[in-house]
Amino acid sequence: MKNVYEEVPTIENEAYLLRFVQKSDARDLLAVYSDKNALPFFNSDNCHGDNFYYPDLARMNKAIDFWLSSYLSKWFVRWSILDKRAQKAIGTVELFHRTANDFFNDAGILRVDVKSEYEKAQEIKAIVSPLLDRAFSLFDTNRIATKIPLYAIERKAAFESLGFAQSGEHLIGTIDGYAYKDYWILENGAENE
Repeated sequence: MKNVYEEVPTIENEAYLLRFVQKSDARDLLAVYSDKNALPFFNSDNCHGDNFYYPDLARMNKAIDFWLSSYLSKWFVRWSILDKRAQKAIGTVELFHRTANDFFNDAGILRVDVKSEYEKAQEIKAIVSPLLDRAFSLFDTNRIATKIPLYAIERKAAFESLGFAQSGEHLIGTIDGYAYKDYWILENGAENE
């Protein structure tokens, strides 16, 4: 398997295709990142104060430029989520290998941002499950962690069905030192069939 920072794999199932984010996704993604109902579900922990609310195309393009340059710096990979039925991008998935002095050292941190109408257990599971099959090897980790706030009932159901369990540990921000809560983890080999 090639290094994810040399070649980003395209991952798909019947409903969704995940491929490396592109500048041409900006208009579709603007509908996601300007969706105030989706905003509470975005994980912006340790992101320099960015809350991922982008109300105009200029700001969305700036975010995509940052995502692309971050990939070149080997900070993280961001895939666009394409809904095959709608034939457009309906969100993004970010994944990176975290190095820190806390419980989440060497974990893969997974962020899933979708339009509010996709914040449903069945949709989230369909988006994430094909990525999980490869995430451990792509990011050289034995643990994947994702944030699921208490109010994210549909998200919780999706990740529980994929084998994630709530962690009582806090993720300590490497930038701000803040102790972030509500993280769920999946250990390699713990996926539900």
